[in-house]
Order: sequence, then structure tokens, then C-alpha cells
Amino acid sequence: MLPSEKFFGQLEVVHTFSGAMPTGVTISETGRMFVCFPKWGDDVPFTVGEIVNGTLKAYPNLEVNTSNDKVQPSATFISVQSVVADGRGTLWVLDTGSPNFSKPMKGGAKLVAIDLKSNKIKRSYTFQPNVVLDKTYLNDVRIDYRVGKAGYAYITDSGSAGIIIVDLENGRAFRRLDGAKSTSPDPYFVPKVEGVLLMDRSKDGKTEPLQMASDGIAISPDGRKLFFCPLSSRHLFAISTEVLRDQRILDHELLYHVEYWGEKGASDGMITDARGNIYAGDYEHNAIRKIRPNGEIETIVHTPTLLWPDTLSIGPDQYLYVIVNQLHRQARFHYGKDLREKPYALVRIKIGQNPAPTS
Repeated sequence: MLPSEKFFGQLEVVHTFSGAMPTGVTISETGRMFVCFPKWGDDVPFTVGEIVNGTLKAYPNLEVNTSNDKVQPSATFISVQSVVADGRGTLWVLDTGSPNFSKPMKGGAKLVAIDLKSNKIKRSYTFQPNVVLDKTYLNDVRIDYRVGKAGYAYITDSGSAGIIIVDLENGRAFRRLDGAKSTSPDPYFVPKVEGVLLMDRSKDGKTEPLQMASDGIAISPDGRKLFFCPLSSRHLFAISTEVLRDQRILDHELLYHVEYWGEKGASDGMITDARGNIYAGDYEHNAIRKIRPNGEIETIVHTPTLLWPDTLSIGPDQYLYVIVNQLHRQARFHYGKDLREKPYALVRIKIGQNPAPTS
């Protein structure tokens, strides 16, 4: 028998999904588990759900998850890409308003705060046309309550490269690093997943490079530094959150404040723990990497079942939770043929660290 590749890291299956493909997961400070299902072509009965005693249920209810022509897009969830529990009793829901990557619906692209005690929406933040652009795809969000009167939100835009900043007190939002090299797809990046080049391949035989902009996002435990990466890239970047919020610094000057942290592998989701370690998936190598504050990188999981690690979340139990969804096997990458094999999974691994605080 010939030698073979070595796999390592003890992943534990938490939940499996036999229906729509999930992208996001978050664990609240009390251990509640929330997931989301964007509308990319699957039958999605609800776009936000909670796993309760092993059963997946619409959250906060089915009505909020039901959109139709009779309801304003701002009043219901359209197509949610990300859910983030802030550790302070609020679930933040990032709604792209863009089913199948369409132009965002007016009022449909929004950031929604849900009170986890009452399970009711507290506030919804919508965006002006100069913030959510025609090609915008809201991807992921991080919250920090240590600045401003009510805190700030940082959102990656993977459609029109950039980062959106939201003042949670008044809802004022603005774009930063718009079209910058650090938020844009790497033009020389050619991903390989399961040994095959990953490209958009349509039914008519047309092929195009995978061009997804700023996606993964993480914030340092003190809230002073924001880490981010394009999906179509292996590079990690960072910037001072104070500088990012300061609109007196012009866009062309802001570029000089971006820090390059080197290659970390091609990642979808990222998250930080309370000690400042960054965890990032590596979808080319079925792996999860740990990037220490000094820049050192360690692979903590490498296993053939980690088929596209998407969103990451750290629970109060000091486990790292990961959505595994075979995103690269979707029909759009294989001439219209869906190669995904159900079930999709939520898995976890013990890291012995708490999540980074938001306050």
C-alpha cells in the first residue's frame, strides 16, 4: 500500500441539513444556535432558522420569513446571507435583498436586530442607493459597541468590492475601501477545490473566473482592528477601525492605512477569539487555519469531509462551529449540473477559547 495524505483534527457533527444549503451559523451567549439559508436556487422555506432540540425551525417565525408581492421588502427577510449573535442578547441578521444574486431590492437589503429574550425585531437598518449599489451583495457583519453612542457595524460587500460602515445610533451608513485592491478579487487567483479548477461554468458552456470580492471579516478583541479578505483571494488584510470610520481621511489616502498580513489560504468565513487568534477556513484544502496575533499560522483541521468551510462561529462552550456546505459543487460551477451530496453539516471542534467580546 502506498503512503497517503495525512488528515487531522477532531470534528464533531452537531446537525445535518437535508433541505436547502446553509451558509451562516452563530451561537448566542446562552448557546442558542441560529443558521441562515440564502435563496440561491434551492427550495428555501425560511431563510433564518434556529436549531431547537435537534429540530430546525423558522426564526423568529415563519411570517417574518415569508416574502411576497403584498409585503414591503423591508418588512420581511428576503435572502439572508449571515446571522451574528453579539453576546449581549441580540441576533443581527444581514439580509442581502438579492435572491440569486439579483440587483438588491429597494428596502430589501438590510441589517436587522432581533432581541433574543422577546424574539422580536428591535430595529431594521436599510441603506441608501449610494451605499448599497446595483451589484452589492451584503456578505458578513461584525458589531462593536465600544465606539459611538450605540456602536457600529462593519459589513463586507462581495458584489461591489468594499466595506460598509453603519452607525447603529442613527443608521447613517457609508462605504470605505470601495474598489480597493484589498477588497477586490485577486486577478491572478485561480482556485482549485477537490483538485479541480473552480470557475463559473454555465449551461451553454461559457466559463468565467470566480470573481467574488470582500467576504470574510473579523474584528480584534479590543475592537481596534478589522481583518478582511476577498473570497477570490488567499490574502489577509487589516485596517484600524478608527481610521476606517474617519471620513476626513479621503478614500485614496485610506489605502495607505491597509495592512497586509500575508497568505492564509482561500477563505470564506473568519472569526476571532478573545485572545486575538483569527480562525479562517481554507476551502482549497478542506482545512481550518488559526492565525495568531503575531502572524504565525497553524492548520488545526484538515479532513476530506470539510467540503467548503463557510461561516465560523465561536460558542460560549469554547467550540469553533463551522458550516460545511459544498458550495463549490453548485450547478453554477459545473455547466448546470448540481454535484452537491446531502446532507450539509454544522460541525464543531474544541478550541478552548471564548469568542471575542463586542463591548
